[in-house]
Amino acid sequence: MSAAANGPAVLSGTGLRKSFGQTEALRGVDVAVQPGEVLAIMGPSGSGKSTLLHCLAGVLVPESGEVVFDGRPVSALPDKDRSKLRLAKFGFVFQFGQLLPDLCAVDNVAMPLLLAGAKRADATRQATEWLDRFGLGDQANKVPGDMSGGQAQRVAVARAMVANPRVLFADEPTGSLDSLAAEQVLTAMMDQARLAGTAVVLVTHDPRTASYADREIVVRDGRISGAYEVAA
Repeated sequence: MSAAANGPAVLSGTGLRKSFGQTEALRGVDVAVQPGEVLAIMGPSGSGKSTLLHCLAGVLVPESGEVVFDGRPVSALPDKDRSKLRLAKFGFVFQFGQLLPDLCAVDNVAMPLLLAGAKRADATRQATEWLDRFGLGDQANKVPGDMSGGQAQRVAVARAMVANPRVLFADEPTGSLDSLAAEQVLTAMMDQARLAGTAVVLVTHDPRTASYADREIVVRDGRISGAYEVAA
């Protein structure tokens, strides 16, 4: 896999600290993501890796430190502005997909576009195109419960990509899948992200999943304990 070129980071966090009660989840973390780079954040359960992802994505606000996206400070933005940023510039994939169970695949994928004000016909057309890219054209009118776990997770990735985000955040995106379905989801996600030039921040505890990245960092006890280039 080709590493992203050096240059200005699309997303960075500097001196990030975050606590939950008496528990220090992040203890002064520095991280930067280059445009188009796939960065894997590894570490054991409770190490702080998901908290780091949520701070970078503007879901959580660090107690100290700064998150910068495209040269713009994120952590200082009001909640409303951070929500707009997430909708317009970021995509999200979670372990269990979090698709809306009563909506068919094409309507699930169209949802971010509709929330952003797109006309339904345009949103449906773009959603259908993205389902086709993920090999799911024949699943467009099925609800999540009528699809396999791997198919539903690919729908979730298509939903995350439909608005052409600058950064895709994936938190254990294959943690609930068997090895074959996980490989299909990861391959499709990485192929489409690289074609679109989308940076990916991938949280995982699985070395096989991390091997799809350009670079990986290891978080332990709220600190980065190592950083590695992933061999091609």
